[in-house]
Amino acid sequence: MAHTSPSTRRATLLVTSFAVLSLLTACGNGSGTQVAPQKVSGTAAPATEAPKGDDTPAPTSPSAPAPAGTTSGHASSKKATKGTGQGTTTTGGSTRCHTSELRASVGRNNPGAGQENFPIVLTNKSARTCTVHGYPGAAFVNASGAQLGPDPKRSSGSPTTVTLKPGQSAWAGLSFSNPEVSGAKTATPAALIVTPPDERDHLKVAWTAGRVPVSGNASSVFLTVFSRGTGA
Repeated sequence: MAHTSPSTRRATLLVTSFAVLSLLTACGNGSGTQVAPQKVSGTAAPATEAPKGDDTPAPTSPSAPAPAGTTSGHASSKKATKGTGQGTTTTGGSTRCHTSELRASVGRNNPGAGQENFPIVLTNKSARTCTVHGYPGAAFVNASGAQLGPDPKRSSGSPTTVTLKPGQSAWAGLSFSNPEVSGAKTATPAALIVTPPDERDHLKVAWTAGRVPVSGNASSVFLTVFSRGTGA
């Protein structure tokens, strides 16, 4: 059995201790402290910065209640109205005169300055109070009911509502140039058809005033708005 000298054993222990210490230094100490990492090539953007062009929407909170006073999917209700052509009348409170409640007549001619002027009169024959507002409809017709000439035109005017108690009347003017002065072509109507404002049914009045213009120069017939009375 070989024997080593004390100096040789000490040298061997020193070498061994140095090797163990070097190994511990390379792998870290017992407290978990790591040595500095080696630098590697390449770059990375900071973790808190979103990549450019990111379209990801921001997170939204759970559905919140709609602001006070708003509605969703429901239209607000409005009171229905009916147009009259000259104004607006509430359908639930209309007091206009219906054709069946009226009687029509044509007043006496009041000529002047080459014009023939006739009042169209509507009289309330019903037992209730009603109103007329605006212009009448009118047309001359022959014995067969065919219209003679174009529809009358409306003269400028400001329509007002005329209230008619039972037995009261309102009138609108019908005028045209005297055919003998204007040279217009003429025809002799059998009747004048009168339609009250905002009504579809008409009234027929016998026409006894002779010829009326139906075409050619100055052949237009004009109507005015209704006024209170008979126009006499």
